Amino acid sequence: MFYITTAPRRYARRWVAHSTETDAPRPLPVDLREQEQAYLLTAYVPGLKAEDVNIQILEDTVTIAGKYGQHEGQALLCELPAGSFRRALRLPTALDASQAEARIENGVLTLRLPKAESARPRVIKVAAK
Repeated sequence: MFYITTAPRRYARRWVAHSTETDAPRPLPVDLREQEQAYLLTAYVPGLKAEDVNIQILEDTVTIAGKYGQHEGQALLCELPAGSFRRALRLPTALDASQAEARIENGVLTLRLPKAESARPRVIKVAAK
């Protein structure tokens, strides 16, 4: 049986990387958007449940860690994630960890990180005399 691909070198690099896999956690790709009151972080975590992901917030740093299941048997092509992952992001403002919300729906982790009260813009009214 032959497997034909349009980009054999790219897949060959993946095979080599997968075959020389170490126990070091891989980075988790994320999207991060800033809103007026919070940051919105999104990441793909296929096959994981809420208890498989560990999220920690300390001042202005959020850390996401977890572990994907291991592949069973020998495969011709391995593109699905396997092993542990870890991502730490330092944001420009302090975060309010007590108000943070996280959910996993359809393999997508969505994390709402509210800015600390001290980091939010304040409107000051000028009194006229």
